[in-house]
Amino acid sequence: MPAPELSQGLRGRPGSAVIADVVSEDTVRRGSRTSRAELALQAPSRGDPHRRLRSVLELALAYTSATAAAVYTPDDDGDLLRLVESVGVSRKLYGLRDSYPASGTSPVAEACRARRALWLPFAELARDADVRRSQAGDFSLGVLPLRDGGCLLAVSESADGFDTEDRECLAPLAEAASGATAGPRPAPGASFRLDMGTGRVDVDDDVPVLFGLLPEDFDGRVETLLARAVPEDLPSLMSMVESDPVSLGERELEFRVLQPSGEPTWLRLRARLLPATEDHAARLVGTLADAATLRSRVTDVARVQRLASALATAGTVRDVSKAVVAALRKPLQADRIALAELEGDRLVVTVLDPPDPEAWPELWRLEWRSEWPDAPVRAMPTLAAALREGRAAIWPAGTALEPALADVGPGGLAVLPLPAGGRMAGACLIGWDSPHDFDPDERALLTASAGLAGQALMRAHALDAEHELVGMLQRSLLPRRLPRLPGAVAVARYLPTTAGLEVGGDWYDVIPLPDHHVALVIGDVQGHNAKAATLMGQMRTALRAYAVEGHPPDVVVSHANRLLMGMETDLFTTCCYVDIDMEEGSAWCVRAGHLPPVLRHPDGTTEIVESEGGPPLGVLTQADFPLTPLSLPPGTVLALTTDGLVESADTDMEDGLDRLAEDLAAADPDNLGLMADALLGGANRDDDVALLLIRYDGMDLRPLRESWTVWRLPQAVGHARRFTRRTLRAWGVRFEVDAILLAVSELVTNALVHTDGQVRLDLTLVDDRLRIAVADASPRTPVRPTSMAWEATGGRGILLVEAMSSAWGTVPAGGGKQVWAEIPIGETPRPG
Repeated sequence: MPAPELSQGLRGRPGSAVIADVVSEDTVRRGSRTSRAELALQAPSRGDPHRRLRSVLELALAYTSATAAAVYTPDDDGDLLRLVESVGVSRKLYGLRDSYPASGTSPVAEACRARRALWLPFAELARDADVRRSQAGDFSLGVLPLRDGGCLLAVSESADGFDTEDRECLAPLAEAASGATAGPRPAPGASFRLDMGTGRVDVDDDVPVLFGLLPEDFDGRVETLLARAVPEDLPSLMSMVESDPVSLGERELEFRVLQPSGEPTWLRLRARLLPATEDHAARLVGTLADAATLRSRVTDVARVQRLASALATAGTVRDVSKAVVAALRKPLQADRIALAELEGDRLVVTVLDPPDPEAWPELWRLEWRSEWPDAPVRAMPTLAAALREGRAAIWPAGTALEPALADVGPGGLAVLPLPAGGRMAGACLIGWDSPHDFDPDERALLTASAGLAGQALMRAHALDAEHELVGMLQRSLLPRRLPRLPGAVAVARYLPTTAGLEVGGDWYDVIPLPDHHVALVIGDVQGHNAKAATLMGQMRTALRAYAVEGHPPDVVVSHANRLLMGMETDLFTTCCYVDIDMEEGSAWCVRAGHLPPVLRHPDGTTEIVESEGGPPLGVLTQADFPLTPLSLPPGTVLALTTDGLVESADTDMEDGLDRLAEDLAAADPDNLGLMADALLGGANRDDDVALLLIRYDGMDLRPLRESWTVWRLPQAVGHARRFTRRTLRAWGVRFEVDAILLAVSELVTNALVHTDGQVRLDLTLVDDRLRIAVADASPRTPVRPTSMAWEATGGRGILLVEAMSSAWGTVPAGGGKQVWAEIPIGETPRPG
């Protein structure tokens, strides 16, 4: 192979970081792989023997077809052959243990006893129970004894085993590994010895300090140390002390402990579990060190463990993406990372780091949509091929790639397909600007991260979709917009909880009523689930229906309570109902187990309304709901909210209401939208929050009103016309008088002829419109006839009212109805 091609190929092979240091261009041009490996081994040793041993194993991956390599050495007693170092694909994939009995029948033990190399194809390995339990396909082993005891184990994905050149190349590497294992391995940190039988632990004085304890205060019990660990890390920490003969040997783990200040710190634990003997119980011996003081390493243990911890708490796709970026970019020293979901034939990118558009290829900028780009897979064949194969793909610097990918990583590019549930959930692209060499640790980290991220991405995508569905249900049950109010401005805010996918039962409503009345409602159904949301929609509809019927506030709430009691549900709801008279600036408030209103007076002072309340709806069938009067001078702001705004685990309701009153006093009442946003600044996101604000400004022109009780007398209609004529004369109305009198006659006649009981005539003048309303005791609505014979003597009343008025209709009123018509009285001709 020409030198440039070989050099380029080596940059993409495991162990290339070592090779780049020890192999020159002249060396590459001559000799077989074996001679090149021997020359590489002649390079000066860098660092401690542990690093030297790791370099030897990396050379095994670089110069042979091995996908994993490991070294086993005898323990102090000589009974076990324990793992001291491994590189490449995780050994557990092939069913390899952390240790083997020296007297056993494993290939590791047999090669050490026989002092000769064993080359085992898959046909011979398949009889081993560990191999049958492995998750890998066909593979083979090469086991070479070391000079001072122990062995070098290499794994090939070829079922037929290593070829002759691979075997010749592994021989000098085994000899080099013998020298690398001669010295003791460094074990920085404070040491400990745990007796598995008694739970007593002998420690250096530094161990309690690492756990935030004084040495003299430590009682020697392992439970005292475990109590300082972060609860989420306890399962992995406890697994270190499980007496499992399959996994006896050295172990490494990073976990968090809580310091006295409450801040968590990371500790690194390295230990070996020694089996029980006749003289003593099993023991766990090892060292502890502060992970922050250790040199930065990219490992397939600590980094993957931290990523798994972060992904366990990631609830959204964005959270998953950010966790992956945090786990990979800094340890890999990457210049850019993109994580995207695969939707059909497009990659919808969820996170770009850095987020600056100019840092990414031109194609991505052309496809930019709103906040993040949407990249077509068809424009990147190399990426599409990697997604089809489902394996991590790495391209070194100088590889010819399509522009959409080449510009992501001109110095090296890694593409991680993210598998989950038998399909590809997405992809992660990692790019470097300067030439980057990929060592085996990085490859292991990338492979492990891809699997974790894929599963987390699918889980978060499903949660996001469910959360969006829940949010859509919640929003569909709330008012789409608030009505325009005469003499007042209202705004509302709703914040769903961010804790899980719980849908809340908070709601609000603004209901325009006849005679310039407005009903404000806010409520909260017990529970956070779809059942609570459904009940919320039912209660909102019921309260609106009872209010529109014309009932007073206490009757509206009482009717809703009886309705809920008959719905056979175990849920209850709280609510606050306020009926405001826009003409008078007065209101009546009814509370059913809910928070009281908070008033901001025109002078800026605030008041938490002290009002007697009734029980929550759905608790007592016969319950009283007292009325509390409110005075609203122009400029008053009335605030209604749910407990999510004023109550949390750290704040009780009284303190929360006081804080709400203070924030209300400090906010600008001229802009209710900004005021609402300011009040929500400290909202508790563990619960839903509903907020309803209304600023009463007063009506610029108060309407004129007169009423007449129509007695059932022969001249009743004539009396109604005379009353109307006198009223119009008093108000100075000169236009459309005949039309008004005709409409009055027809509406009063219909009420007298078709209903029983009392009939009332109401006249209201607002600006240049006169409203005629006739109320009776019958709920039956008048029907406009679709056709009428010429000889008919009745049925034309509604047709005449429709012809004389600009609008007409009917509304329920206290068990009966009110038929109304509006007639313009200005000098301009009326519509129609």
